[in-house]
Amino acid sequence: MIKCNDTLAETHCKADLNTPMVVVDPVWHGYSFRTLGWVLASIFAGIATMLSLYLIWRHATHYSRPYEQRHIIRILFMVPIYSIISVLSYLYYWHAVYFKVIRDCYEAFAIASFFFLLCHYIAPDLHAQKDYFRKLRPKHWPWPARWFKICCGPRLLKTPESGLTWFNIIWFGVFQYCFVRVTMTIFAVVTQSFGMYCEASLKPIFAHIWIMAVEAICVIIAMYCLIAFYITLRDDIAPHKPFFKLLSIKLVIFLCFWQAIAVSVLTSTSILKTSNTVSYGDLKVGLPTLLICVEMSVFAVMHLFAYPWKVYRIAENHTAGSEPESVFEDWKARYQGGVFGVRTLMDAFNPWDLVKAFGRGVRWIFIGRRSRHEDSATVDSHDIKPIRNDTGHYGGGPEPCQGSFGSGGSGKNGKPGRYSEPDDEREELLTYAQSNPTLANNPDGAFKSLDTQTNPSPQC
Repeated sequence: MIKCNDTLAETHCKADLNTPMVVVDPVWHGYSFRTLGWVLASIFAGIATMLSLYLIWRHATHYSRPYEQRHIIRILFMVPIYSIISVLSYLYYWHAVYFKVIRDCYEAFAIASFFFLLCHYIAPDLHAQKDYFRKLRPKHWPWPARWFKICCGPRLLKTPESGLTWFNIIWFGVFQYCFVRVTMTIFAVVTQSFGMYCEASLKPIFAHIWIMAVEAICVIIAMYCLIAFYITLRDDIAPHKPFFKLLSIKLVIFLCFWQAIAVSVLTSTSILKTSNTVSYGDLKVGLPTLLICVEMSVFAVMHLFAYPWKVYRIAENHTAGSEPESVFEDWKARYQGGVFGVRTLMDAFNPWDLVKAFGRGVRWIFIGRRSRHEDSATVDSHDIKPIRNDTGHYGGGPEPCQGSFGSGGSGKNGKPGRYSEPDDEREELLTYAQSNPTLANNPDGAFKSLDTQTNPSPQC
């Protein structure tokens, strides 16, 4: 039986950073490359973590729009998680594979949260989002889909005529990565425990090459769906400045994933070689983790501008004595994060919404896809007017009916949406409301109610 020829064990430290089992020459003032690299990684990781935790704390204590900010907090946690795991991987070479799979698993969590965030910019609940996409004309799949059409035929990647079908395809393309990433994480841990993972080898007899290939394909599909989603909806969500948000998360995933693959290929093919000052562990684990820590400090600064917390301050959105601009805007807006934002963190790390989202995607692939021809006819996306949701933000969607209780935050049968807070007094007034009085052409100038049979009210 072929065994993994992994030499990371040779650089596993007995007690501290300066006593490796394989002795290497110092590179600066008696300190080894590993020691200097770990110090630098810790400094940059500390800067990135402090900046990110500050921004997370600000969002947690100004938790005024939970359906948006819970996903923002999930995205922001990428930086401290990546930074801390990278430092631990640098410190404990031999256990780096276990730290990496935890980091990679959270990556899928962050991608799905970013997709959720874009969806909530359109409308605050799934029912309103479906109403929007039913009347959307999808754009053609972006590059390189056209190349595949030329090579494999136009029916392979045909753009759906229905916007709702297109939305469901994007939905499944994003959430499949969550399931695949978690599954591959379990496989990596199990095969590593049996000595069949072998991160140092690209031989097909070991699990590393196969897990890496599956993850590469699935993350490409997920990121491609996110880009296609953004390209189609960028005009409607332009007030939220989504490009900078997309860039900040795409670069994190792109750099961390592909630079790890590049280092793995370079070390496996002996292009990067050890020397009397650099061990195999320094190249295989130390170099990628050091790069990640440096990059995370840059992304922490980017997140300060990409996901600002000040736009969620109630003082800026609700001035004293002002009236709400929509029926769903809360008269008594308040922060919902609890003491020191503890409730916010509990809400952000509850993965049940992701589990339900993946279940919905699987159900559509195997069941709902068969009835996709029943989707309503599409219209030009320019005909879809932006509506105000319950946050007071504009988002794309179907034009609401005038005088009805349904809009961007409404659910089925005109009921408030998932995130709306119903006002009992307002509902009672609507229940006992009379028809609108109209000035009729009579000599006395009296008001008369229009007959609903002769002049019916518009229907949604």
